[in-house]
Amino acid sequence: MAAKNLVIVESPAKVKTIKKFLGSTYEVDASNGHVRDLPKSQMGIDTESDFELKYITIRGKGDILSKLRKEVKKADKIYLATDPDREGEAISWHLMKALKLDETKDKKIYRISFNEITKNAVKNSIKNPREIDMNLVDAQQARRVLDRLVGYKISPLLWEKVKRGLSAGRVQSVALRMICDREEEIDAFIPEEYWNLDASFKMPGSKKALTAKFYGDKDSRITIGNRAEMDGIQKNLEGQAYIVEELKNGERVKKAPIPFTTSTLQQEASKVLNFSTQKTMRLAQQLYEGVEVKGHGTIGLISYLRTDSTRVAEEADLAAREFIGAQYGSQYVAKAEQGTKKSGKIIQDAHEAIRPTDISLTPVIIKDSLQRDLFRLYQLIWKRFAASRMEPARYETTAVKIGAGAYTFTATASKLAFDGFMSVYAQEEEKEEANLLLGRLEKGMKLELEELLPSQHFTQPPSHYTEASLVKALEEQGIGRPSTYAPTITTILARRYVVKENKNLYVTELGEVVNRMMKQCFPSIVDTAFTANLEYLLDKVGDGTVEWKTVVRNFYPDLDEAVKSAQAELESVTIADEVTEEICDHCGRNMVIKYGPHGKFLACPGFPECKNTKPYLEKIGVPCPKCGKEVVIKKTKKGRRYYGCEANPECDFMSWQKPSKEKCPECGSYMVEKGNQRVCASETCGYREKIK
Repeated sequence: MAAKNLVIVESPAKVKTIKKFLGSTYEVDASNGHVRDLPKSQMGIDTESDFELKYITIRGKGDILSKLRKEVKKADKIYLATDPDREGEAISWHLMKALKLDETKDKKIYRISFNEITKNAVKNSIKNPREIDMNLVDAQQARRVLDRLVGYKISPLLWEKVKRGLSAGRVQSVALRMICDREEEIDAFIPEEYWNLDASFKMPGSKKALTAKFYGDKDSRITIGNRAEMDGIQKNLEGQAYIVEELKNGERVKKAPIPFTTSTLQQEASKVLNFSTQKTMRLAQQLYEGVEVKGHGTIGLISYLRTDSTRVAEEADLAAREFIGAQYGSQYVAKAEQGTKKSGKIIQDAHEAIRPTDISLTPVIIKDSLQRDLFRLYQLIWKRFAASRMEPARYETTAVKIGAGAYTFTATASKLAFDGFMSVYAQEEEKEEANLLLGRLEKGMKLELEELLPSQHFTQPPSHYTEASLVKALEEQGIGRPSTYAPTITTILARRYVVKENKNLYVTELGEVVNRMMKQCFPSIVDTAFTANLEYLLDKVGDGTVEWKTVVRNFYPDLDEAVKSAQAELESVTIADEVTEEICDHCGRNMVIKYGPHGKFLACPGFPECKNTKPYLEKIGVPCPKCGKEVVIKKTKKGRRYYGCEANPECDFMSWQKPSKEKCPECGSYMVEKGNQRVCASETCGYREKIK
């Protein structure tokens, strides 16, 4: 019997899973993502006719549409079952247009969506079909149009003026700016010296010593800024008695974590599993769409992966609590509703958090069915969700104050009293503090000092962004949405604006050039507040309170004006080939500086007859502190800039900061430039002066 119902999903990977749930009266087929889009060869947006859009069938999708048209003819009911978000809603709408379903009178067309690919969720969605939500479609169209306007208006300008294959993007340009700003902060950071002072005491009846930290005087905390201050405090402590003045016992509660959103999953998978954002999303997509599990067939193991909500369906919440009660005991089940966070921002489409579709499918049960990395990600999601339904961990704490003349030392200890959620999910190994000896102390007890341990430290610059911390910063500033974090980072890495070394993201020379031009010519495009406000307006389009063309009408004139003024301003900027004193080994001409995707290089002006090229070593007019030859700007293999000696490998001098000609007047080491100051490169010296 021919199937009377046709279900169209996005991904072929879901077809098998869903077909199994629905039986023989349903045909399930896939669109393989979008079937229509704006053309690549032109902008496809008529800015003169109120932003009318020209959609075309995506190249290569003709056969898929032909097949779907044949299936549509056979069916009485068509269910559009694309993903439950803006992008999915838009794909359903484009399918309706491409298959002319809105012109079909004799067939019923439904939109269905489900947050997880399980039998119950799919069958319930069939029972509760709806119409396409045009507000969500319009929110996606507005986002697509804004991105297209920025890309198509600005990229050719960068290409033409800078003579490189550059491109700009609405979210990627802001992300690049944030990385560049952080790099500038790090470059300009000047370490401040500070000292710590620990005191080690003998404990009666124990070989272990008790360590306490210097706090300050009787009234307040004291920060020790240099060796002289440290010497003064140590002098004042000579001959002082160390007396236990105060003992306090208490309890510390460590709350259970909330379930994962897209952003927090990407951050935790990066930290714990060392996955890139792109890898995390690829694996999560597989877990969502369906995996073959022994004894269960093909099933979706997690709920939808693009979400900024921490809400959990009542059914899943109850199932988790029952499972925890049975497996761990009733004392482990969270009493109050927890694991959700309140937020001022609009949470996309009232999604659920990312969670396992069936809490009883523990990591142990499914381990043999999954590849290693799929298993590790599923285990992380499962543990986080189970933990979110559990009681907090509790610690017994002890704090002690030790008086020494005018000064105070403090020591603390904690002991795990109830592990709670940590029986399932310990984010970092919780170490019980070393001072478990505090229980032996009594108020008024005199302690025997073993030694004072002074240590010098310097404040550290802000950390370089990692993929995880960049995602967190983008989310905190309201830039991008769950579906855009991974593609944004992938794009700036692929364009070589940014490189990744040991998890850290570093801007390249190419990235600096693009960012400088964007800040100069299109300040609003790279303004974080402006971009966040635009995201807010797109959310308002999605909930039906703002019309999509209103957002575009307000945005476009400023962009158009900025492009025109940038064109005029950059008319005079001709990037002429700079002639150097370097002679071409092949033909004897003076070589010129050219720009390539990895930055500057030397090329023979006789191209195409002479194709000789060489690396360009840019001198900065500073002698090498080690051998006296010239310091030049170099790049790591991945494109990160540093300063090194031209005589390398004979001379191994290198510095991440720009060296100065001046020597340190105090210790004779070389100096580096940081912001508006010169700082001694020797960490133990600390000399600095303003650049005049």
